[in-house]
Amino acid sequence: MMKINFILLFSMVLVACGNSEKKEEPTAETEMHSDNTVITKAQFEGENMVLGTLTELDFNETIQVNGMIDVPPHNKSSVATFVGGYVTKTPLLIGDEVKKGQLLVTLENTEFVEIQQNYLEVTEQISYLKAEFNRQKTLFDEQITSEKNYLKAKSAYKSNLAHYNGLRKKLEMMNLNPARVEEGNISSTINLYAPISGYVTKVNVSNGTFVSPSDMIMEIVDTDHIHLELSVFEKDIMKVKKDQDIMFTIPEASESVFQAQVHLVGTTIDEKTRRVKVHGHVDNDKQNFIVGMFVDADIIINTKKAIGLPKEAIIEIEDDVFVLILEEEDANSFYFEKINVDIGNQTETSVEVLNPEKLKGKQILVKGTSMLLSGNQSGHSH
Repeated sequence: MMKINFILLFSMVLVACGNSEKKEEPTAETEMHSDNTVITKAQFEGENMVLGTLTELDFNETIQVNGMIDVPPHNKSSVATFVGGYVTKTPLLIGDEVKKGQLLVTLENTEFVEIQQNYLEVTEQISYLKAEFNRQKTLFDEQITSEKNYLKAKSAYKSNLAHYNGLRKKLEMMNLNPARVEEGNISSTINLYAPISGYVTKVNVSNGTFVSPSDMIMEIVDTDHIHLELSVFEKDIMKVKKDQDIMFTIPEASESVFQAQVHLVGTTIDEKTRRVKVHGHVDNDKQNFIVGMFVDADIIINTKKAIGLPKEAIIEIEDDVFVLILEEEDANSFYFEKINVDIGNQTETSVEVLNPEKLKGKQILVKGTSMLLSGNQSGHSH
């Protein structure tokens, strides 16, 4: 029995010693921090990797600003009424497209009837007063009547004419046809029509709501001319000029980069924010932009040429920034050396290299570096 226990104990010791001699497999993180990296040619082709060299590229000097999508004042209209009334018909919802002259809201009020009645009464009187005025004028010219009678007839006619013209204009503003009213067609309702073509962005009423002349019933925005309203800090405004290019994004809605140009630069500074308004025209204003969208923008104030690389060539791990240059190649693999670089200006696709002397004449891995961050390569040293 003791002999069997001794054999088992000896076997366990041998296994333990064997395990302790196994080498620890390198991790992806360890390999990424080593000076050399090996990539098989199968990996190189499978990940569509590309080698390249330093290139002279265009880099922009920009001012970072923010703002919003907007439209010119004449492309935005608030719909209101000149005479208060109760809403009896409002067929539109927010987002509906409307054409200029389209029916928006129908209002009803007994006051509309009274205005038309007054107009009819004045219309009936004006014919008589005009005839009496002409008669008195003729008599006065022939010195048959007194000047007092003539002036009285003239005053009555002119006063009534002013009242008639005022009521007629009021009917027109209420979208009522004075000719139909003169025919005896009196309506208790009036219609409000779209003053511009566009989209309904606000609706503040529903059926049965009473609206007064001070109330905004709805808002219509014509999005045919979208523009940017940007806010630029006082310290940067002297660098902004008309026709400079603008690159902007809508961070909450899209990852795309859009283009615009500076059209107008404000001439006053907001006393609270110390910013100046800059108006930009959008190149493609047929995009599905919505008025009020927040934008981040870069105003390009200068363009310079510099040595750089595609952005994908740059590998960043913690505080290290480096690229991989081809050191050696054999039948099965590429061997790369890690070289630290200093970077400067950046665009959406390129990065400026501030110490290009290290990389001159070298083959650099410029595409496919994302695979390296997943740990699918093995270390190599000479």
